[in-house]
Amino acid sequence: MVEAKWIDIGPVEQLPALGARTLPVQGGQEIAIFRTSTGAIHALANSCPHKAGPLSQGIVHDSSVTCPLHNWRISLVTGKALGADKGCVPVIPVKIDAGRIYIERAAALAGVT
Repeated sequence: MVEAKWIDIGPVEQLPALGARTLPVQGGQEIAIFRTSTGAIHALANSCPHKAGPLSQGIVHDSSVTCPLHNWRISLVTGKALGADKGCVPVIPVKIDAGRIYIERAAALAGVT
């Protein structure tokens, strides 16, 4: 049996502009799905590289999110900490098809034991 490369996680409308939702991964790291003010959708591991703060609870800016614990800004595109901060969060590839959000299966399941 061949597994699909992409996982359908629901309609784009489920995400408010400048909002986020979380997606649990059994045996793996929780994923945060973000929607920017322009409607772009991004997915990252839901853990700041600084102190593992829940990025899904942060403030979404143009193409970044600010961690709610210590105000680190993380790029939604690259997963890298911005400014003087150093660190990186795994990025999960996303595609939109017919108004639905899909995340790449292999990246979503990376680290699953």
